[in-house]
Formats: sequence, C-alpha cells, structure tokens
Amino acid sequence: MRTAYIVKAYRTAVGKAPRGVFSFKRPDELAAETIKYMMEKLPNFDKERIEDVIVGNAMPEAEQGLNVGRLISLMGLDTVKVPGVTVNRYCASGLETIAMASAKIQAGMADCIIAGGAESMSYIPMGGYKPVPDYKLAAAGHEDYYWGMGLTAEAVANEYKVSREDQDEFAFNSHQKSLKALSEDRFQDQIVPITVDETYVDGNGKKQTRSFTVNKDEGPRADTSKEILAKLRPVFADGGSVTAGNSSQMSDGAAFALIMSEEMVKEFNLEPIARLVSYTAVGIEPRIMGVAPITAIPKALKQAGLQQKDLELIELNEAFASQSLAVVRTLDLDPDRVNVNGGAISMGHPLGCTGAKLSVQLFDEMRKRDLKNKYGMVTMCVGTGQGAAGVYEFLS
Repeated sequence: MRTAYIVKAYRTAVGKAPRGVFSFKRPDELAAETIKYMMEKLPNFDKERIEDVIVGNAMPEAEQGLNVGRLISLMGLDTVKVPGVTVNRYCASGLETIAMASAKIQAGMADCIIAGGAESMSYIPMGGYKPVPDYKLAAAGHEDYYWGMGLTAEAVANEYKVSREDQDEFAFNSHQKSLKALSEDRFQDQIVPITVDETYVDGNGKKQTRSFTVNKDEGPRADTSKEILAKLRPVFADGGSVTAGNSSQMSDGAAFALIMSEEMVKEFNLEPIARLVSYTAVGIEPRIMGVAPITAIPKALKQAGLQQKDLELIELNEAFASQSLAVVRTLDLDPDRVNVNGGAISMGHPLGCTGAKLSVQLFDEMRKRDLKNKYGMVTMCVGTGQGAAGVYEFLS
C-alpha cells in the first residue's frame, strides 16, 4: 500500500454566525479563496495534476447545495478539469474527506487530492431549511434519532453526571486558552486572510459598501467569566444544565489540505507535513451521541498500533462541555494535551469544516512544539449517534 502525505494545509479564521465577520461571505467563496491561497504556495505545481476536490459539508443545500464540492473546484482552481464531490458526515465531514483522500491515494486510485470542508451557519440554519423527519420512525420510539444536539448534551450530562458548575468551568477555561493563543499569535501561520465586501445601510438610510480583511478568529470572548456563565439560563431543557455559554458557537469557516502520493512528493521535491495513520467512524445510541469519541478513540489507536500515551496532542471538538468532560473523564485523557489552545466553545464549530480545521490547528501546534515524528489526534462526536477519530503522524 502506498503512502499518502499532507503537504499543505490552511484554514480561514472562524467567524461567528449569523451576524459575524463572514455574514456577507458565501461558503463556496470562503473555500475557493482558501484553495487559491494554498495553490499560491506551490507556484510551480500544475493544478490540473489534482485529481479531485472532496468537500465536507453538514448542510448541503441552498448556497451550499448543487454539489458545492464541484463548484468549489471550479472557483478555486480556475479549471474545468478537476472534479469535485460533497461529503456529509455532519461534524466529522472535514476529517472524513481527508481520510477518503488518503485512502484513495494509498489504494493507487489517485496521486493528488484536495480535501477539507466548508460551512456557513450564517447562510444555512441548523438542520437546513426544510428538515422532514420520518413520522413512523419517530412514532416507533426512535424520536431521539432526530434530537437536536442540545438535547443529547443534556442526556449526556445526566447519564455521566456532569454538573453545571463543571461545564461552566470547562467553558471558561476554553476561552482563556484561546485568548492566550490569540495574544501570542499562535494561529496566524495557518490562517488565510479573507477579504469581505460588505453592503450596509448607514445612519442616514443610505446604502454603503466597505471592505475589510479577516485574519483572526472571532469567537473567544475576553469578557467571559465564571460568574457570567453561571447566570445564563439553560436553553434545551427545563431545569437543565446546558447553556449557550457551555455549548459550541455557531460559526462560518473553511479549511483544506493538499494530499499527495509519496511518488508525487518526490517528483516535486516537497516536504510533507503529516500523514494520516488511521481513521475510524463509529455508531452509538443517537440519544447520547456526544460520547461517541469514547468508542472511536480506542479503535483509531488500535488501528494505528498505538496507545493513548503515544498521543502528544488531542483536538477534541467541544460540541458541548458536558460531552467533552464525559469523554475526557471516561478515557482518562490528559487535560494538558487536550485542546491546548481552546476548542469549539470559544473558537467556534463550523460543522462540516471543523474536522479539517482541527487538523490544520494540530499540524501547526505540533510544528511550533517541534514534535517531529510524533503523534496527534483529531476526534469528535457526530449527530445521529456517530463519532470519528483520526491519528496523524507529524513529519515536519
């Protein structure tokens, strides 16, 4: 089996939805501009050698519909010769695409693929514009198949006995870690500057336009405190413990990686960043979907022939503080290795983009820590009772 290498990986900053910095920026534009930026870093590479663009997206309709993967390929590469496809495994979509690209290259079905994800929660509401559950399925006692993630977070908090106080403290710490990382410019090398052209109505009722560049994550809140978090009301269940403050933020963003075979890496004399050692997706009860990493992480480690202690860093998507704490406690993960720069509660969670975005962050942090030939993981829970985990070896 051949080896697949990640040679470039970038992301946009993450904007708040629905009224953040990317509220006037379409998701296909975010993705295309990220890919163009990545191609500029390889000026002597023939982009028509790319054999596919695989795009993860959790709500593929409206501005994200019409096989947005193909449209992103056309927009980002300025050629009709590279196909594109859209993949949906909800929150794991961005990681799934990297796994698919790596597997195709390993199997000899391709030599070069762009993979990642894009999502605009400003443009497309959670669940899409017209969710239509199967009434018979729900009536048969499977209504939890259609539960919103907030309800599953409450179920996890109850079943795993995660207190409101612990959830709020976890959320506060997420913001503190992200604010520290921002103050140290730890994300700047991985972020593609995006220009936004905004149209608005001024105080005199006249139409105005303005342009600005986005190159910093919008989510972390310097004014967050434990006292403020403690005052927020539960939003998903009467008497519950899950609030807007200890949940992930709705977000907009894009992230992509360029993946090549070993033969092509040598042909162009490139230095690979990382390789995906193993990847797995698992299924559990949809009612407690947030704890699926408890199953996915050991499975991915077994595939890789590794143990938990071999992981230098772990990016665990913070869908909710309740499920994050349940995973960390059940698996006895080292808190000092998990989400060292904060997570989705502070940084945001642009659904189908997140798996690729966390991968980009992992590579960059491992580079800053000089963790060459060491291992890291990206893992997350996934709607309707799924989970995913991928192990990377960092190479340079």
